[in-house]
Amino acid sequence: MTKTFSEQELDRIIEMAWEDRTPFEAIQFQFQLKEQDVIEIMRRELKSSSFKLWRKRVQSRKTKHQKLCDFEKGRFKCSRQKQITGNKISKR
Repeated sequence: MTKTFSEQELDRIIEMAWEDRTPFEAIQFQFQLKEQDVIEIMRRELKSSSFKLWRKRVQSRKTKHQKLCDFEKGRFKCSRQKQITGNKISKR
């Protein structure tokens, strides 16, 4: 990995990596980082114990890999996720 990221970008990458339903492919699409690059960032930026917890969680989550989950092709959200278009709050 040769690209340097701003503090905001690093925070967003870490946040996306922590989210259970955000696949590595979404991170790659947005930041051009492969799974191994994300792992390196997490190893470097997190405390050792936090990194170990994250790796344990990621390895047991099929939703972190788009091939293994039931997302529609080309989309990064679950087909069961509700649309917010009918939500009164979103129309304020």
